[in-house]
Amino acid sequence: MPLVKRSVTPSSLCRQKLPKNIGSELECVTNNTLSGVIMQLSSLSHHAEDVFGELFTEANSFYSRANTLQDRIDRLSVKVTQLDSTIEEVSLHDINMRKAFRSSGTTDQQVVSRESLPATLIETYNQADKPPPLQDLNQFRDDDRDALKIYTDPDYFFNLWREAMQKEMREAKEKRREQRKRERRANLGSDKINQFVKQSQNLG
Repeated sequence: MPLVKRSVTPSSLCRQKLPKNIGSELECVTNNTLSGVIMQLSSLSHHAEDVFGELFTEANSFYSRANTLQDRIDRLSVKVTQLDSTIEEVSLHDINMRKAFRSSGTTDQQVVSRESLPATLIETYNQADKPPPLQDLNQFRDDDRDALKIYTDPDYFFNLWREAMQKEMREAKEKRREQRKRERRANLGSDKINQFVKQSQNLG
């Protein structure tokens, strides 16, 4: 189901119920439409401010990353200019003994968590209706299951992923066990063959 990040409200300008006992219905509809247009412009300006704020944050992030990369390039260029192949001769053994380069980059985590939601989606989420109080029915259930989680369960996909990971781990353990059994059988078979060879040599 697609989530609408930004929606201009109100969407229906002329579909409003007219009050009773008015002098001119056309004038009332015109006034309602004009006020709806003004509210739409206000909503549009709010979304425009939010869009430019996100662009500003992303531009700042890109600028800081570019500065970090430029600093690393400057340090590397200084090191490269200081190297002189005619003066310093490094043997292949010394090169292999040096530690390998390891990047210090950080891995992004929890990219779809509640904290990573945009401000517009948080506003939409806060405006949504709360789920019904189905937890009050838990006392009448026999299976000790939360009645609210039958209606809505935020942890459903996490539990699904956890079950898949646990299944993969169990299958990997079973494969390791089978492999160890095969190796033991092979070792027992080779030991018996060696004993038979030794006995035949002793008899000969």
